[in-house]
Amino acid sequence: MTPALSVRGLVKRYGAATALRGVDLEVGQGELVGLLGPNGAGKSTLTKVACGLVRPTAGEVRVLGHAPGTVAARAAIGYLAELFRFPGWSSADEVLALHQRLTGSDGGADERARLLEDVGLAEAAGVRVERMSKGMQQRLGLAQALVGQPRLLLLDEPTSALDPVGRRLVRALLARLRDAGVGVLLNSHLLTEVELVCDRVVIVNRGAVVREGRVDELAQARGVEVDTEAGTQVFADVVRDEVPALVARLVAEGRAVYGVRVHAAALEDVYVAAVEGATR
Repeated sequence: MTPALSVRGLVKRYGAATALRGVDLEVGQGELVGLLGPNGAGKSTLTKVACGLVRPTAGEVRVLGHAPGTVAARAAIGYLAELFRFPGWSSADEVLALHQRLTGSDGGADERARLLEDVGLAEAAGVRVERMSKGMQQRLGLAQALVGQPRLLLLDEPTSALDPVGRRLVRALLARLRDAGVGVLLNSHLLTEVELVCDRVVIVNRGAVVREGRVDELAQARGVEVDTEAGTQVFADVVRDEVPALVARLVAEGRAVYGVRVHAAALEDVYVAAVEGATR
């Protein structure tokens, strides 16, 4: 199956400054990938190249097999920028109607109503943007990214202004989109949100990929405390799957085992280790 987004050897230079240094990345159809990294790591540049807003210096990018910026690629993408602005005098319904015209969507009023309901703004169709909270505006931004049923979503900090209820709503919406075969690249600093919803994560620093993999693999529990008759002993390199063999070995050695505690490694620990290691 053709990937929703394929990035190979992507390089982007701005004069003497290099924003991306040979990045490889793939988002499958029906896959939700988290893009992590500190400020200035190159995340937004990568997203803009995929949208066709920035031209790469070298490398290849394909959106469902199409070159960025082509009609076919633009038709496949839904994009929510981190710093977006809608006219304050426009209502939520008018904002979506404008984006339907821009994307060529023929969904009409039914599509607009469905999208507003999906993001929890069903009762706010007539509310003007200038009267909306930041969280409401962010939900509206997500709704406009979904106009025209895109097959690839590029989301830059889509939940940063939302309360816990709003974040849960967005997580449920992203899960439904993934089940419908939509590929999602989620750029976020909220590691807990990424850990809850993403299938894979890609960590970038200084324009290069420094770690990637499935969330459950990267955040695998590591390190075990075992209580024996001699006290508590720590086995720092043992992972969860190795615990039964460890306990069996201790018992075979004649040790009395009273308790076992597995240390859980959060995605935050993996992220910090990857970024700090790459910086050094």
